[in-house]
Amino acid sequence: IQKFLLLYSALVSTALLCMFLVAAAKPHGSEFDEIRVHRINILEPDGTLRLVISNKDRLPPVIIKGKEHPEAGEPRSQAGMLFYNDEGSENGGLIFGGRKNEKGEVVDSGGSLSFDKYGEGQIVQLAGVDEKDNQFAGLRVSEGGQRIWIGREAPGTASVSLTDAKGRKRIVMQVAPDGMPSLSFFDANGRLVQELAPSN
Repeated sequence: IQKFLLLYSALVSTALLCMFLVAAAKPHGSEFDEIRVHRINILEPDGTLRLVISNKDRLPPVIIKGKEHPEAGEPRSQAGMLFYNDEGSENGGLIFGGRKNEKGEVVDSGGSLSFDKYGEGQIVQLAGVDEKDNQFAGLRVSEGGQRIWIGREAPGTASVSLTDAKGRKRIVMQVAPDGMPSLSFFDANGRLVQELAPSN
């Protein structure tokens, strides 16, 4: 009986050791060919929220240091992903959408990739909107208000616009729909003081 118990103990120990080695050899985590979810939250080990990927119904309002603040921004009607800094405060994101309303008009169409200044609003935004009454595409750099715009605002017009610290437009370089280029200078009151254009 003693020999049997020793043999049994050795077999069990060997089996457990093999199971442990096989389990240790497996990669950590799980692998999926496809998953279907409404929202994914990416967290740090301490639980701090760093990234949200969501459909339009589950995209959260503004989050500051881990707490939601619905009053701090407009309701969000598009899907996308939101970025959060080390403190769990929103500091940018990517949103996108597009649909037609009951009148057949295009609304909520376009996308925006933005990054925020710490504790404040956007400082860089790459955006494109194509709606019934609003069409533009370009890069916007802000410092309080908009400081630099590079893109298309009016249909067919490409422009570069520079503003002062108070958001007043001071220099505009553009190419009109007919191909005519121009360079315009404005004073602090928004009055055109000089315009350069080809002479022929």
